[in-house]
Amino acid sequence: MQTNLVQQFANTPEGQEAEDILRACVHCGFCTATCPTYQELNDERDGPRGRIYLMKMFLEGGEVTAKTREHLDRCLTCRSCETTCPSGVKYGRLVDISRGLLEQELPRSAKEKWLRWGLTRFLPNRKLFGAMLRLGQAFRPILPEALRVKVPPRREASPWPVSSHPRVVLGLAGCAQPAAAPNTNASTARVLDRLGITLLEAPEAGCCGAVNYHLSEHERGLEQMRRNIDAWWPAIDAGAEALVMTASGCGAMVQDYGHLLRDDPVYANKAAKVSELCMDLGAFLLKEDLEPLKANAQAGKVAFHCPCTLQHAMKQGGVVEQVLARAGIDLAVTKDKHLCCGSAGTYSITQPEMSQKLLENKLAALTVDDPVRIVTANIGCQLHLETRASIPVNHWIELLDR
Repeated sequence: MQTNLVQQFANTPEGQEAEDILRACVHCGFCTATCPTYQELNDERDGPRGRIYLMKMFLEGGEVTAKTREHLDRCLTCRSCETTCPSGVKYGRLVDISRGLLEQELPRSAKEKWLRWGLTRFLPNRKLFGAMLRLGQAFRPILPEALRVKVPPRREASPWPVSSHPRVVLGLAGCAQPAAAPNTNASTARVLDRLGITLLEAPEAGCCGAVNYHLSEHERGLEQMRRNIDAWWPAIDAGAEALVMTASGCGAMVQDYGHLLRDDPVYANKAAKVSELCMDLGAFLLKEDLEPLKANAQAGKVAFHCPCTLQHAMKQGGVVEQVLARAGIDLAVTKDKHLCCGSAGTYSITQPEMSQKLLENKLAALTVDDPVRIVTANIGCQLHLETRASIPVNHWIELLDR
């Protein structure tokens, strides 16, 4: 693709990166076949190829309107198009860059500004999110149905292991998971303990930065990344062998720390090391002897939902399924595994109508084989799926902890 970016963008690192990505696109359109929003709307502007043209037009100085941004906002950033693309177009980076620049050039309405401001201040704040969630759970029985389904039931964590082992890995509690699904990391710690591995959390680490970064508050997101690196570094310095992610949404962000902070003179090398150590829990366990876990296999067929961040961003599609199969879990047949469930970070809040359509499609695809429960690898997907699922929804590691 030929490009001619305006000087305003051409002389910036982000503009140069965007131009390199644009030039890799050959307009083939293979991406439209796996784009969830294009499949629903059949509008070229709501598929990756059309959105690439819209971003190119903006970066080349063409007129952009609120309608242009509507099509970009409607993108889930699921990155299914990247898995399909024969040219290796880094669409996820392109849309992050373009959204961030567009945010500076085209003001939003007051309503949209307040919504996005609230999301970037509320969700990444673990204490505030936890307090508000507990309040919602306390009043859940009397809430209107539409609101009640969005408040997850209160969950308790299993006991954290007290033993320690020579092998140590780091984990990230994150922002929403400790309050909404506290047993995820506790179960992970218990499973790893049975394999002779200690899981450590750094209390100072918080949100991975994805909420702010993907909502175009790039500098706030980068600051959260730097804070996490500082929190993890003593354990990394002491020899932690991996940074094991139990939420693939966080994993997809952390694996990009090295790239996003590559020009930071203080954090570039540390960020590269963090990204090198980052791996999904499934990929970590696949290398281990899972024989000690087989006795606790869950009875009944289980449907696994592979989050977009796991299969398209982290390129780990099929890995968790291998772990579950080796542990004796009976996996149900599912359909359309490449398509998003509609959670996509804050997408279910900013684009509720499309999110609900995709959720309906995903639940139908996950339950074709009559499973007794659904499991997934990301807290956002878990909370979103259970709002309308007729069977329990859990993180998959809880199956191995039973």
